[in-house]
Amino acid sequence: MGVSFDKIDGVIWYDGKLVPWQDANVHVLTHGLHYASSVFEGERAYGGTVFRSREHSERLKRSANILDFEIPYSAAEIDAAKQLVIDRNNLPDAYVRPVAWRGSEMMGVAAQTNTIHLAIAAWNWPSYFDPAEKLKGIRIGLADYRRPDPATIPALAKAAGLYMICTISKHKAEREGYADAMMLDWQGRVAECTGANIFFVKDGKIHTPIADCFLAGITRATVIDLAKRRGLEVIERRIMPDELDGFSECFMSGTAAEVTPVSEIAKWKFTPGRISAQLMTDYTAEVQPKGKQAAA
Repeated sequence: MGVSFDKIDGVIWYDGKLVPWQDANVHVLTHGLHYASSVFEGERAYGGTVFRSREHSERLKRSANILDFEIPYSAAEIDAAKQLVIDRNNLPDAYVRPVAWRGSEMMGVAAQTNTIHLAIAAWNWPSYFDPAEKLKGIRIGLADYRRPDPATIPALAKAAGLYMICTISKHKAEREGYADAMMLDWQGRVAECTGANIFFVKDGKIHTPIADCFLAGITRATVIDLAKRRGLEVIERRIMPDELDGFSECFMSGTAAEVTPVSEIAKWKFTPGRISAQLMTDYTAEVQPKGKQAAA
């Protein structure tokens, strides 16, 4: 096991200033801890530049608005704070985590007057999956929990509470020998993985679920754009589990996962192929700072 995340050396941007890593704390009676009034982003910096930083900052603010609070910084100020964190920690290639939450002035369901806090940390985090395993395709299970009806929860916010079932599902998958798990939605349709979107390939066309009860990821949007640049057709539609036998390839996308081929989902098998490999290569080129991008 590596160093505990509360004991990493470095600095964290916290409410407008840099503080020593181990001093970036909250009180045990913080509303965000008890009532999940917290939103966050997962981003990566490559070569000293946060990939699609502005889109992440804007989504962070939208997520907060959905949870009925306003982050007291503009998207431009959040962008600048992220850049300061990676520069001061000397982390040109890093995972970046902004998080915003309600403070501790009121402890109860209602907390309209609580202070809204924002913190930004960055650390070294290599590929989410083992590189050797990633090339041959990872094995994932099928989650018991389902993505809920968006009429019952703020499904389109990147909110802490929405990840409770993801943690439970990923733990179960790992105990069963899988790297992750695919989740269905409340109507039994294919949705996403515990922290990544999912794509399938059939007859040279890419199919992916409609993102209306889960996040349409920023990496997902990048992958769709890359595929279209290659002249590949991308079809966003409802996908039922009984269709999975008809797909030849499968891959997932996310900030942490980047583009990762999948060889197995429970009883369904796939063979990582040309399209998955091409999009892995294209994504790697896309995220490099301008001037360093490999030819597509």
